[in-house]
Amino acid sequence: MANPSILILAGDGIGPEVMAEVKKIIGWFGNRRGIIFDVTEDLVGGCAYDVHGTPLTDATMAKAQEVDAVLLGAVGGPKYDVLDFSVKPERGLLRLRKEMDLFSNLRPAQCFDALADFSSLKKDVVAGLDIVIVRELTSGVYFGEPRGIVIEDNERVGINTQRYTESEIARVARSAFELARRRNNKVCSMEKANVMESGILWRQVVQEVHDKEYSDVDLSHMYADAGAMQLCRWPKQFDVIVTDNLFGDLLSDMAAMLTGSLGMLPSASLGSLMENGRPKALYEPVHGSAPDIAGQCKANPIACVLSFAMALRYSFDMGDEATRVEKAVEKVLADGVRTADLMGLEGGKPVSTSQMGDAIVAVLDASL
Repeated sequence: MANPSILILAGDGIGPEVMAEVKKIIGWFGNRRGIIFDVTEDLVGGCAYDVHGTPLTDATMAKAQEVDAVLLGAVGGPKYDVLDFSVKPERGLLRLRKEMDLFSNLRPAQCFDALADFSSLKKDVVAGLDIVIVRELTSGVYFGEPRGIVIEDNERVGINTQRYTESEIARVARSAFELARRRNNKVCSMEKANVMESGILWRQVVQEVHDKEYSDVDLSHMYADAGAMQLCRWPKQFDVIVTDNLFGDLLSDMAAMLTGSLGMLPSASLGSLMENGRPKALYEPVHGSAPDIAGQCKANPIACVLSFAMALRYSFDMGDEATRVEKAVEKVLADGVRTADLMGLEGGKPVSTSQMGDAIVAVLDASL
């Protein structure tokens, strides 16, 4: 069989720095576990615009369609703020998501015991937190038509349309139910069925899919604003949350901050199965390009490392190896190794981006 294939798009800002640590771990798997990945690299975002005048070339898009998984670092930066909207760095990422049809965005929020004090919530509320938000990623208000800014009665009017078909809802619901079966078998679906017709349809379709195909999974429904309140009150009541594009954007960022640092949070965006049985997939850390610290080797690479662990689990069916990486991260944190974003008030000297990566590799070595 051919080796699993990965396209690395390190992107802008701290993207290349954190991706360099992921490449160390990919190399470790080849050298120490005999698991070889065929890795190619290309440009996306601002760096692609600098070279090609576009944030994503057709050739790079074609590569992304062919590989088993795409690993992306980050895109954007202040120097690109003056660009036309159509060629801003973020358009490259949105094109990847749209043309690969990555409809299911998995955003874990896990609070490692060693970092429980970093959350803005009380330690007993977040210690041991392990939830996943499944966000529909290719439809809803971000893509619905009509949209734009028009003139009506001599004033500007901004228009965005929330639109969902039942098939779009059903496929992301199935993604959430399948994920729940691999975890604690519990799904909470969030929408605004009390004020939005799209929310009514969302609730109906999720319930129908559950009743016909996943009756073994515990399903509940909650209005998205109430869900936001419950995430702050007692987040450990949830296991898998499934929601639409807009609410998923908001709720996943809220859940992210429960863990104490954006530098800790990975994500996966999954699509339909390819001929080889693997899903179209893109993995990326939740954090942005952090231009204020780019090039200083201060960035926390853990979110990018954990994104690769998600690729091991969801694209390559290597759950045990994914757990190996996750436990290595947990051990490093328990040993007190910290990048600057994790220093807190206790003082001490933070490690660099590369030192954090080296520490994770050292624990991986010790795990053999």
